[in-house]
Amino acid sequence: MSPVAVRFAPSPTGRLHVGNARGALLNWLFARKHGGSFLLRLDDTDTARSTEEFAKGIEADLRWLGLDWDRYAKQSDRFALYTEATEKLKASGRLYPCYETSEELQLRRKIQLSQKKPPVYDRAALKLTAEDRAALEKDGRQPHWRFKLNGGTVVWDDIIHGRVEIDMASLSDPVLVRSDGYPLYTLSSVVDDGDLKISHVIRGEDHVTNTAAQIQLFEALGYAVPTFGHFSLLLDAEGGGLSKRLGSLSLGDLREQGVEPMALNSLLARLGSADPVEAQAELPALIAGFDLSRFSRAPARLDPHDLDLLNAKLLHGTDFAAVRDRLPAGATEAFWLAIRGNLGRLSEAADWWPVVNGEIETVQEDPAVLAAAVEALPPEPWDATTWKALTQAVAAKTGAKGKALFHPLRLALTGRDKGPEMAQLLPLIGRDRAVKRLSVKQ
Repeated sequence: MSPVAVRFAPSPTGRLHVGNARGALLNWLFARKHGGSFLLRLDDTDTARSTEEFAKGIEADLRWLGLDWDRYAKQSDRFALYTEATEKLKASGRLYPCYETSEELQLRRKIQLSQKKPPVYDRAALKLTAEDRAALEKDGRQPHWRFKLNGGTVVWDDIIHGRVEIDMASLSDPVLVRSDGYPLYTLSSVVDDGDLKISHVIRGEDHVTNTAAQIQLFEALGYAVPTFGHFSLLLDAEGGGLSKRLGSLSLGDLREQGVEPMALNSLLARLGSADPVEAQAELPALIAGFDLSRFSRAPARLDPHDLDLLNAKLLHGTDFAAVRDRLPAGATEAFWLAIRGNLGRLSEAADWWPVVNGEIETVQEDPAVLAAAVEALPPEPWDATTWKALTQAVAAKTGAKGKALFHPLRLALTGRDKGPEMAQLLPLIGRDRAVKRLSVKQ
């Protein structure tokens, strides 16, 4: 068997979004699971919309996710191969010139639909004589070129869908070359996959029907036909199209929101599969548990709340060394261990840093409790037992219990009514700050 080789082929006409990321991740995991190669190919033939800025942005997004690539290609460097393939198809009679305008084609489709016929191209151009074509070109029309499909049924074994059969009579001959000579996606993609020896094409199920025509194109050009796997598309939690909040957001937006890359990877690696979504701190764990055959044809539902839960769970188990450079300057391991269990986003750590290392607005709710606390504060050094000793002393003096005891102390010491365990925070706040915050303002 040929070695596993997959590709991720975005167009640099924008930044990657969640749907793109899922395709990239599934291909990357498949390659790493099978000891194969992962190709990043930029489909940049749309020169009007493709930019170097978007290309660099795509690379940055993949690196943020931790997805490295073994090979790299740009379609804009490969036009000579597309021209060569075009001439080969013309010579074999599989590529033929057509002269209809888009308006004429649209009218034909309307007529076919009104007659309850499938809107399939009728191959009228094949009936044109050389004189007809010359007359059309004399009138200024330049041909676009269609690939003549063979009849019958195309069958393949899809990794996810199983056996797939497509009746070729239901498809129009695809346009491979525009009237200006520009190759379209179907041609350039097949040529690249064949020339770069891609063994597995793993992509969204919206390409299933296209696959039948592409299989014939692979064969017509003399390339080995890859194995195909078509994963289900993402829906939102209600079963509709992906919400604007998450589905259409770029990875750059998610990064700015403080989403951890492994939270997103953990979610996307299992969505649509029979395996449960689990928070994984590193990619090797996702590789070990990855099995594309476990994916279902049923649509995968993406709930932003699930991403929030995964993000928080990852942070709660993250070691200080992994986040040291992303915390406020001067933050210690003790600070991190104290607050990490209450974080949903790492950026929230900056909100807690002033609590232990700065000035905050405090709330004095019960002067009697606070005054008793000031008197009961022991000398330093403090440790995790100090909070318990303090609250016991205050309770003994004031008779306060439960919320009436703990809530006023937390508000005064942190300025918040909830948060990390006070047993861990109090030693970080220190005696001087504690006295100042607990002292009743006159």
